Amino acid sequence: MFDFITSWIAAGGAFAVAALMFLENVFPPIPSELVMPLAGYNAARGVSGPVLVFIGGVVGSVAGAWIWYELGRRLGRERLMEWVDRHGRWLTLDRHSIEQALDWFDRHGAAAVFFGRMIPTVRTLISVPAGLQGMPLGRFLAYTTAGSVIWVGGLFAAGYVLEAQYERVQNWLDPVTTGIVGLIVLLYLYRVLKGRGRKPREG
Repeated sequence: MFDFITSWIAAGGAFAVAALMFLENVFPPIPSELVMPLAGYNAARGVSGPVLVFIGGVVGSVAGAWIWYELGRRLGRERLMEWVDRHGRWLTLDRHSIEQALDWFDRHGAAAVFFGRMIPTVRTLISVPAGLQGMPLGRFLAYTTAGSVIWVGGLFAAGYVLEAQYERVQNWLDPVTTGIVGLIVLLYLYRVLKGRGRKPREG
């Protein structure tokens, strides 16, 4: 699995990394914690240019966050909640998740957008209240980009450093990577089948 993912990233270069990071912000089973370290690993081996790959990761991450910002801005609170009731199951979202993000944004404002980009469980959803509350797009993009640079840069650097130690970890790295991917998929399927995100029945 490790070799498969790194080969796929290597084939697409910065574009593949940008696409994966974009999807990571939209579709739960794709974790940036796996994508960017492997992108950094490839860059350290000289398979792809480190600067372009890093920029691709940041651009993809910010673009994915912007999608959620626009969704919140265009739909508004009630229509968004109705959309989550209908489609949230496939994104493992529910009203409670949105309410938590709104509460966090109300309490921390712009800082929530900046720091939220570095918190796995919050990273995607924090864009929604920013759009719902009418945060100016330029300000949103500035804080989102700043937070994404730190998050993406840290993961990228971890993978870059890993390359130098590859001989020491190659025997267990592949099964660990396979296990992580498998666990993520199983958790996603469990949450979908459980029906999280469906509107609760009344009465």
